[in-house]
Amino acid sequence: MAHTAPRTMIRTQGRRAYAAFGTRRQGRRHPLVATAMVLPLAALLVYAFGGWDAVVTQASSVGVMLGR
Repeated sequence: MAHTAPRTMIRTQGRRAYAAFGTRRQGRRHPLVATAMVLPLAALLVYAFGGWDAVVTQASSVGVMLGR
């Protein structure tokens, strides 16, 4: 228990250092930025699951399961 205060102080200093770089921008991303972020994952899924048809089938199954 004696080491609790120094750890808390280190965590607080880290937060202050992060805050010095500025705050996160609030709001939504531009759709093209979101698309650019998702495309590499989509390509990986197409490769991992053996083609576009398998990925579409999986996505459709998840959509039906979620009730969409």
